[in-house]
Amino acid sequence: MSSSLEAPVLIACAHGTRNPTGRRLIAELALAARNLRPGLVTTAAFVDVQPPTVVDVVASLSAQGRAAVVVPLLLSGGYHVHVDIAGAVAEHPAAVAARPLGPDPRLVAVLAQRLVEAGADPGDPLTAVVLAAAGSSDPRSVADVEDTADLLQREWAGAVTTGYGSAAQPKVTDAVRAARRGGAERVVLASYLLAPGHFHDKLAGAGADLVTAPLLPDERIAAVLLDRYDAAVAAAAA
Repeated sequence: MSSSLEAPVLIACAHGTRNPTGRRLIAELALAARNLRPGLVTTAAFVDVQPPTVVDVVASLSAQGRAAVVVPLLLSGGYHVHVDIAGAVAEHPAAVAARPLGPDPRLVAVLAQRLVEAGADPGDPLTAVVLAAAGSSDPRSVADVEDTADLLQREWAGAVTTGYGSAAQPKVTDAVRAARRGGAERVVLASYLLAPGHFHDKLAGAGADLVTAPLLPDERIAAVLLDRYDAAVAAAAA
């Protein structure tokens, strides 16, 4: 990292979405992190759909002589983390990548709150939860989602399983059907997504009795974001 006394710029790197509410919530997440850490310089970048790209933002800051930490606003470590973001920082010694937001117990606490807000009863053994994630072909991403489901299961009397929007199995619709075959009287989709967008829109047609809201907005997620930043700064200094 840079020898400058300036704290590295926090690059909040999201997937990108065309959904205007999703865009606003992601922008507000970076702003919430800045409010929790006055003086911290933050900027946004994306791996898909919308500009600016993470490659361009890292290169621009590097050209200015600024150290940077890219924090993936992603819930698991798939292709975008291990290829797109890792590649963006690889050629710039003053830039490092943090780990993604999930798994993290605070995200599970938000999930549990969203489930209760949707009308689900954590004490009902006949209410099954399908943790609905975007999905990735990277087994590390799938493992991260499974770890999150395991954490949620500790707080839920009914079965907690996983389902994916794309690139991983089982599909969300198949997971809902499997939960019903397993004896659930009620199946709830826990949207394991940060904000509204393409994947969340598809959940309404997956056959569940309830669908939760995405994780944002919630200040706990901004705290996770800052923890990922701090850990990356400390590792780079070491």
